[in-house]
Amino acid sequence: MGGGHGLTDRARAAVGALMRDALALAVPRACLICDASMGSGDFGLACGTCWSRLPLLPKPWCPRCGYPLTGGVTAAQADCARACSCAQLDARVSSVRSVCWVPHRHSSPLLAALKYQGWWGVADGMAERMVRAGSDVLPERDAPLFVPVPLAAARRRERGYNQSLMLASALARRTRGEVLDDAVVRIRATTSQTRLTPAERHANVQNAFVMPVSARAAVEGRAVVLVDDVLTTGATLNACAAALLDGGASDIRYWTFGRARSGADRP
Repeated sequence: MGGGHGLTDRARAAVGALMRDALALAVPRACLICDASMGSGDFGLACGTCWSRLPLLPKPWCPRCGYPLTGGVTAAQADCARACSCAQLDARVSSVRSVCWVPHRHSSPLLAALKYQGWWGVADGMAERMVRAGSDVLPERDAPLFVPVPLAAARRRERGYNQSLMLASALARRTRGEVLDDAVVRIRATTSQTRLTPAERHANVQNAFVMPVSARAAVEGRAVVLVDDVLTTGATLNACAAALLDGGASDIRYWTFGRARSGADRP
């Protein structure tokens, strides 16, 4: 698009910076997490200090499940039943990536803000860290197709949004990907997974998701990236993956912001 109408990208950036500076002077911003004043280089809802304190998953990771390998185990030597968490995944899932441990005093408040307190804008900062940490989860050739884990209808009405969709949309903006919000739907409500054992989590979500016939054309033969806020046992993600694979997806990957430690690896 040419012509002299409108602003150049550089001019738009300069105007945006001036507007942000003016807003900061008029209404000083405070970090959503620590309540400290936000610096001129801080954008979004949380300050740079809070983001820097995230308990990042240490490398090396298992190349498939993304779980940190400890005790000198290398990726080539990984015994997944012992050293990582591949055994928890649907056998047809090719890769998993996450950013940081949960629960933790620095990551949990960010997730609570996104999931329970209505601060969906924090998803943008989470997606930025997800891309930095685990963009190798994306398909090498095709544009990524992101599918958020769906919420039950009642829970979505209560929150006003699906936090996984917020993350998927922010990821798509950074990767030129596509979001398909209706590729997986819940056909029955499930209880909260928070206090359930791994076996109870699996039973709770079994057969709770289906892929509508209307989504088949968009999914068939595609590598799909399932997006959720946290990976705990993988029960919900596995149930969604099964629905997508039964509907024709060629490959499934999981991408989350947080990750729970395994039962054998708790501090």
